[in-house]
Amino acid sequence: MQYWLIAAGAVAVLTGLVHSIMGEILIFRRLRSGGIIPKIAPPPLRERHVRILWATWHLASILEFALAAVLFCIGANSDSGSSHQTVALAAISISNFLAALLVLFATNGRHPGWVALLIVAIFTAIAL
Repeated sequence: MQYWLIAAGAVAVLTGLVHSIMGEILIFRRLRSGGIIPKIAPPPLRERHVRILWATWHLASILEFALAAVLFCIGANSDSGSSHQTVALAAISISNFLAALLVLFATNGRHPGWVALLIVAIFTAIAL
C-alpha cells in the first residue's frame, strides 16, 4: 500500500466535497428560484451563463473525485510501478499542480483551494 497516494486521494475527495458544498452555499444559493439549477442571472450574465457556470463548478468536483478514485486504486495496489501507473500519477500530479497555480494567481492567493490542489500534487509526486 502506498500511503502517500491514499492521502492524496483523501485530500482530493475532501477538496471536491468542500468545493461543491461551499459553492452552493456561498454562490449558487442566491441564484436559485426554487429549482436545483440556478436561473437568476445577475447582469451582465444570462440564465444560460449561470446554468453552465453551475454545471462547470460541479464538474470540477466530479473530476477531482475521479482522480481520487485512481489514486486510491493505485495506492491500494501492491503491484505498483508499471509505466501506465507512472504516466497516470504524473498526469494527476502535474494537472493538480497547474490547477493550484491557476487558482493561486487568479485569486491572488486568497482562495484556499490552491493549497489543497498543491497538496494532492505533492503527495502524488512523492509516490512516483
